[in-house]
Amino acid sequence: MSHRKNLLHGKIVKSAFTAPWWAKNRHMQTIWPRFIQKRLPLDYTWERVTLPDTDFLDLAWGPKPAKTTGIVAMFHGLEGSIRSHYANDMMAALSHQGWQVVMMHFRSCSGEPNRLPRAYHSGETEDPAFFLDLLNKRFPELPKVAVGFSLGANMLLKLLGENPAQKWLNAAVAISAPLKLSECARSINQGFSKVYQKYLLGSMKATLKKKMAFIDYRKLIQLNPDDVDKIQDFRQFDELVTAPLHDFSDAEDYYQKCSAFHYLSAIHCPTLVLHSIDDPFMNHLIVPQQEELAEAVTVELSDRGGHVGFMQGNILRPQVWLQTRVRHFLEQFMPGSDQGHSASQHAVRKTHDSTVI
Repeated sequence: MSHRKNLLHGKIVKSAFTAPWWAKNRHMQTIWPRFIQKRLPLDYTWERVTLPDTDFLDLAWGPKPAKTTGIVAMFHGLEGSIRSHYANDMMAALSHQGWQVVMMHFRSCSGEPNRLPRAYHSGETEDPAFFLDLLNKRFPELPKVAVGFSLGANMLLKLLGENPAQKWLNAAVAISAPLKLSECARSINQGFSKVYQKYLLGSMKATLKKKMAFIDYRKLIQLNPDDVDKIQDFRQFDELVTAPLHDFSDAEDYYQKCSAFHYLSAIHCPTLVLHSIDDPFMNHLIVPQQEELAEAVTVELSDRGGHVGFMQGNILRPQVWLQTRVRHFLEQFMPGSDQGHSASQHAVRKTHDSTVI
């Protein structure tokens, strides 16, 4: 019986990732790929799809492989887009492996504000569900997997937990997910991490003010553009904007209802969660225990790596470990591989990239 109990939850494993001497600092890991690392060449095309509420989503499609053997659905992070370093380079890396990669842009993140007052947030799963339904209709016979980054990773995990019997995806990877939103709002408002908050918050406020130019928000959030300028941190933004705009009672209600941490025990899809302990957007309190994970979920921890960083190699020829790690995980779900349930579990639990803690 005790042996059986050990099989009923997921695993916490130690990552094979090691930070090189020049990138042991968590801020170096976070900043280098964004501002210094050279982007991989990538050609992509845009598609706009209309949503049931008359708004729109913009999709960025990667290059079509000579033979498409699977679909990768990607979800970006807060204020991200296909132009984000991680999105561009992951799409480029996976497109060479037979995957048709497509990134869904959350509302207003493609470069054009969306039409309706509602926006997106860490737990907004209605639009991604519509997007995955669309992919299933277009490619019913192809295996499909998903990769989420940061906010998009939290959303993806919540989506899978909300829909344990889902038929959209064969596997998923969540990278640098803010599993406990309240803790993350606290952590990013301290020390040097405030720099990231200021940058992202500035983008969020600018988008909101653009929409205020053609949408009357006064009855929805009771703020004018000058009030928006005075918002100082994520928690205040979520209290004054995210919560009232999306029917939460306050910021804490939003954080509690939308933190993926609460959904990890319900996921049936083989899922790999990649996380660095030193992530400057978060703290150690967000890391779950094995008993809090569904059997299909593996959390792979590294001591260093920053936020969506994971830089390796030497300083003259740096490499992004994430691309290799994600490719190795996903290729196990390509046609021709052993895709049975037991094989999928084996793929998640025992890989050459990690060791069980």
